[in-house]
Amino acid sequence: MTEIPEHLLKRAQAARDKAAGSSDSGAGASDRIPDAMLDRTKAAESAGAVVATAPAAGVPVGAGPGGHTQRLLTVVKSGSIQEAKAAPVDKVHTWPHLLAVEFVAGLACTAFLFVFSWVVNAPLLQAADFNKTPNPSKAPWYFLGLQELLTMFHPMIAGVTLPGIGLVALILAPYLDRNPSNKPEDRKFMYSMMTLFLMFWAVLVIIGSFFRGPGFNFTFPWKDGIFFEL
Repeated sequence: MTEIPEHLLKRAQAARDKAAGSSDSGAGASDRIPDAMLDRTKAAESAGAVVATAPAAGVPVGAGPGGHTQRLLTVVKSGSIQEAKAAPVDKVHTWPHLLAVEFVAGLACTAFLFVFSWVVNAPLLQAADFNKTPNPSKAPWYFLGLQELLTMFHPMIAGVTLPGIGLVALILAPYLDRNPSNKPEDRKFMYSMMTLFLMFWAVLVIIGSFFRGPGFNFTFPWKDGIFFEL
Protein backbone atom coordinates (compact mmCIF):
# COMPACT_ATOMS: atom_id res chain seq x y z
CA MET A 1 0.00 0.00 0.00
CA THR A 2 1.21 3.49 -0.82
CA GLU A 3 2.34 5.50 2.21
CA ILE A 4 0.13 8.53 2.93
CA PRO A 5 1.99 11.86 2.85
CA GLU A 6 2.60 13.66 6.13
CA HIS A 7 0.65 16.79 5.18
CA LEU A 8 -2.47 14.72 4.46
CA LEU A 9 -2.21 13.03 7.84
CA LYS A 10 -1.96 16.43 9.55
CA ARG A 11 -4.97 17.71 7.62
CA ALA A 12 -7.03 14.63 8.59
CA GLN A 13 -6.07 15.04 12.23
CA ALA A 14 -7.14 18.67 12.15
CA ALA A 15 -10.47 17.66 10.60
CA ARG A 16 -11.01 15.05 13.33
CA ASP A 17 -10.23 17.57 16.04
CA LYS A 18 -12.66 20.02 14.49
CA ALA A 19 -15.39 17.36 14.28
CA ALA A 20 -14.81 16.39 17.88
CA GLY A 21 -15.12 20.01 18.96
CA SER A 22 -18.35 20.49 17.01
CA SER A 23 -19.90 17.36 18.57
CA ASP A 24 -19.22 18.75 22.06
CA SER A 25 -21.21 21.87 21.29
CA GLY A 26 -24.48 19.86 21.36
CA ALA A 27 -27.56 21.27 19.79
CA GLY A 28 -25.74 24.32 18.45
CA ALA A 29 -24.61 22.30 15.44
CA SER A 30 -28.15 21.72 14.29
CA ASP A 31 -28.67 25.45 14.02
CA ARG A 32 -26.05 25.63 11.27
CA ILE A 33 -27.90 23.10 9.03
CA PRO A 34 -29.87 24.90 6.29
CA ASP A 35 -33.65 24.56 6.36
CA ALA A 36 -33.69 23.23 2.78
CA MET A 37 -31.52 20.28 3.76
CA LEU A 38 -33.70 19.52 6.82
CA ASP A 39 -36.85 19.58 4.68
CA ARG A 40 -35.25 17.30 2.11
CA THR A 41 -34.20 14.84 4.83
CA LYS A 42 -37.68 14.75 6.34
CA ALA A 43 -39.22 14.16 2.90
CA ALA A 44 -36.84 11.25 2.29
CA GLU A 45 -37.68 9.70 5.68
CA SER A 46 -41.40 9.98 5.02
CA ALA A 47 -40.95 8.29 1.62
CA GLY A 48 -39.17 5.34 3.24
CA ALA A 49 -35.67 6.15 2.00
CA VAL A 50 -32.67 4.92 3.93
CA VAL A 51 -30.91 7.72 5.72
CA ALA A 52 -27.23 7.43 6.54
CA THR A 53 -26.41 7.41 10.23
CA ALA A 54 -24.37 10.15 11.79
CA PRO A 55 -20.64 9.60 11.81
CA ALA A 56 -18.88 8.43 14.90
CA ALA A 57 -17.42 10.99 17.21
CA GLY A 58 -13.96 12.11 16.16
CA VAL A 59 -14.28 10.93 12.53
CA PRO A 60 -14.96 13.64 9.90
CA VAL A 61 -17.69 13.26 7.33
CA GLY A 62 -16.44 11.46 4.20
CA ALA A 63 -13.51 9.87 6.02
CA GLY A 64 -12.07 6.69 4.57
CA PRO A 65 -10.53 3.64 6.26
CA GLY A 66 -8.57 4.63 9.33
CA GLY A 67 -10.13 8.09 9.38
CA HIS A 68 -8.12 9.36 6.40
CA THR A 69 -9.72 12.00 4.23
CA GLN A 70 -9.29 12.77 0.54
CA ARG A 71 -9.81 15.96 -1.43
CA LEU A 72 -10.88 16.32 -5.05
CA LEU A 73 -8.07 17.96 -7.01
CA THR A 74 -9.70 18.53 -10.38
CA VAL A 75 -12.54 17.41 -12.61
CA VAL A 76 -11.63 15.79 -15.92
CA LYS A 77 -14.20 16.34 -18.64
CA SER A 78 -15.36 13.26 -20.46
CA GLY A 79 -14.23 12.91 -24.04
CA SER A 80 -11.83 11.17 -26.36
CA ILE A 81 -8.17 11.38 -25.43
CA GLN A 82 -7.13 10.81 -29.04
CA GLU A 83 -7.33 13.69 -31.48
CA ALA A 84 -9.71 13.05 -34.33
CA LYS A 85 -7.96 15.61 -36.55
CA ALA A 86 -4.56 14.60 -37.86
CA ALA A 87 -1.71 16.98 -37.20
CA PRO A 88 -0.11 18.44 -40.37
CA VAL A 89 3.30 17.04 -41.31
CA ASP A 90 5.94 18.34 -43.70
CA LYS A 91 6.90 14.93 -45.11
CA VAL A 92 5.55 12.94 -48.04
CA HIS A 93 6.24 9.44 -49.31
CA THR A 94 8.97 9.04 -51.92
CA TRP A 95 6.65 6.94 -54.07
CA PRO A 96 4.47 8.08 -55.70
CA HIS A 97 4.56 11.72 -54.56
CA LEU A 98 8.23 12.69 -54.99
CA LEU A 99 9.17 10.41 -57.89
CA ALA A 100 6.04 11.38 -59.83
CA VAL A 101 6.94 15.07 -59.60
CA GLU A 102 10.56 14.38 -60.59
CA PHE A 103 9.43 12.26 -63.56
CA VAL A 104 7.15 15.03 -64.83
CA ALA A 105 9.94 17.59 -64.35
CA GLY A 106 12.32 15.36 -66.34
CA LEU A 107 9.83 15.08 -69.19
CA ALA A 108 9.37 18.87 -69.22
CA CYS A 109 13.15 19.47 -69.38
CA THR A 110 13.53 16.92 -72.18
CA ALA A 111 10.74 18.56 -74.20
CA PHE A 112 12.30 22.02 -73.69
CA LEU A 113 15.74 20.85 -74.83
CA PHE A 114 14.25 19.12 -77.85
CA VAL A 115 12.38 22.26 -78.98
CA PHE A 116 15.34 24.53 -78.19
CA SER A 117 17.82 22.39 -80.14
CA TRP A 118 15.38 22.27 -83.06
CA VAL A 119 14.95 26.05 -83.22
CA VAL A 120 18.46 27.29 -82.29
CA ASN A 121 21.49 26.10 -84.24
CA ALA A 122 24.50 25.05 -82.17
CA PRO A 123 27.68 27.15 -82.79
CA LEU A 124 29.70 24.24 -84.19
CA LEU A 125 33.08 24.65 -85.90
CA GLN A 126 34.14 23.09 -89.17
CA ALA A 127 34.57 19.35 -89.48
CA ALA A 128 37.52 17.96 -87.56
CA ASP A 129 40.68 17.20 -89.53
CA PHE A 130 42.78 14.45 -87.94
CA ASN A 131 45.80 15.62 -89.94
CA LYS A 132 45.68 19.07 -88.34
CA THR A 133 45.31 19.35 -84.58
CA PRO A 134 44.28 22.82 -83.36
CA ASN A 135 46.68 24.59 -81.03
CA PRO A 136 45.67 24.89 -78.26
CA SER A 137 43.44 21.85 -78.12
CA LYS A 138 40.96 22.52 -75.35
CA ALA A 139 38.22 20.34 -73.93
CA PRO A 140 34.65 21.67 -73.61
CA TRP A 141 34.26 24.32 -70.92
CA TYR A 142 32.70 21.89 -68.42
CA PHE A 143 35.85 19.70 -68.66
CA LEU A 144 38.38 22.54 -68.70
CA GLY A 145 38.72 22.41 -64.90
CA LEU A 146 39.85 18.81 -65.13
CA GLN A 147 42.22 19.66 -67.99
CA GLU A 148 43.64 22.49 -65.89
CA LEU A 149 44.29 20.08 -63.02
CA LEU A 150 46.25 17.83 -65.39
CA THR A 151 48.75 20.66 -65.93
CA MET A 152 49.38 20.91 -62.16
CA PHE A 153 49.36 17.32 -60.84
CA HIS A 154 50.05 13.75 -61.88
CA PRO A 155 47.23 12.25 -64.00
CA MET A 156 46.39 9.80 -61.19
CA ILE A 157 45.93 12.63 -58.71
CA ALA A 158 44.28 15.11 -61.10
CA GLY A 159 42.00 12.63 -62.88
CA VAL A 160 41.08 10.17 -60.12
CA THR A 161 42.01 11.22 -56.59
CA LEU A 162 40.86 14.85 -56.44
CA PRO A 163 37.59 14.36 -58.40
CA GLY A 164 36.87 11.23 -56.36
CA ILE A 165 37.31 13.10 -53.08
CA GLY A 166 34.97 15.82 -54.32
CA LEU A 167 32.27 13.35 -55.36
CA VAL A 168 32.48 11.42 -52.09
CA ALA A 169 32.22 14.68 -50.12
CA LEU A 170 29.08 15.67 -52.06
CA ILE A 171 27.55 12.22 -51.51
CA LEU A 172 28.20 12.33 -47.75
CA ALA A 173 27.04 15.95 -47.37
CA PRO A 174 23.38 15.11 -46.51
CA TYR A 175 24.55 12.65 -43.84
CA LEU A 176 27.09 15.02 -42.29
CA ASP A 177 24.54 17.77 -41.72
CA ARG A 178 20.99 16.65 -40.85
CA ASN A 179 19.70 20.11 -39.98
CA PRO A 180 16.30 20.49 -41.73
CA SER A 181 16.54 24.28 -41.79
CA ASN A 182 16.89 26.08 -45.13
CA LYS A 183 18.38 29.23 -43.63
CA PRO A 184 22.07 29.85 -44.44
CA GLU A 185 22.82 31.05 -40.90
CA ASP A 186 21.70 27.66 -39.53
CA ARG A 187 23.85 25.60 -41.95
CA LYS A 188 27.10 27.54 -42.21
CA PHE A 189 29.30 24.45 -42.64
CA MET A 190 27.39 23.01 -45.60
CA TYR A 191 26.96 26.35 -47.35
CA SER A 192 30.67 27.07 -46.89
CA MET A 193 31.68 23.67 -48.28
CA MET A 194 29.44 24.03 -51.34
CA THR A 195 30.65 27.59 -51.98
CA LEU A 196 34.30 26.53 -51.82
CA PHE A 197 33.63 23.63 -54.21
CA LEU A 198 31.90 25.85 -56.78
CA MET A 199 34.51 28.62 -56.54
CA PHE A 200 37.38 26.12 -56.86
CA TRP A 201 35.91 24.61 -60.03
CA ALA A 202 34.89 28.00 -61.48
CA VAL A 203 38.42 29.39 -61.08
CA LEU A 204 39.91 26.36 -62.87
CA VAL A 205 37.43 26.73 -65.75
CA ILE A 206 38.14 30.48 -66.10
CA ILE A 207 41.91 29.91 -66.14
CA GLY A 208 41.64 27.12 -68.73
CA SER A 209 39.29 29.18 -70.92
CA PHE A 210 40.93 32.61 -71.00
CA PHE A 211 44.47 32.23 -69.62
CA ARG A 212 45.75 29.28 -71.68
CA GLY A 213 47.21 29.86 -75.13
CA PRO A 214 49.15 27.76 -77.72
CA GLY A 215 50.65 24.67 -76.17
CA PHE A 216 48.26 25.23 -73.26
CA ASN A 217 50.78 27.66 -71.83
CA PHE A 218 49.75 30.41 -69.44
CA THR A 219 49.03 33.72 -71.18
CA PHE A 220 47.21 37.00 -70.57
CA PRO A 221 44.06 37.46 -72.70
CA TRP A 222 44.48 41.27 -72.88
CA LYS A 223 47.99 40.80 -74.30
CA ASP A 224 47.96 37.72 -76.56
CA GLY A 225 44.23 37.38 -77.23
CA ILE A 226 41.62 34.79 -76.23
CA PHE A 227 42.19 31.23 -77.41
CA PHE A 228 38.74 29.91 -76.62
CA GLU A 229 35.66 29.19 -78.72
CA LEU A 230 32.30 27.75 -77.75
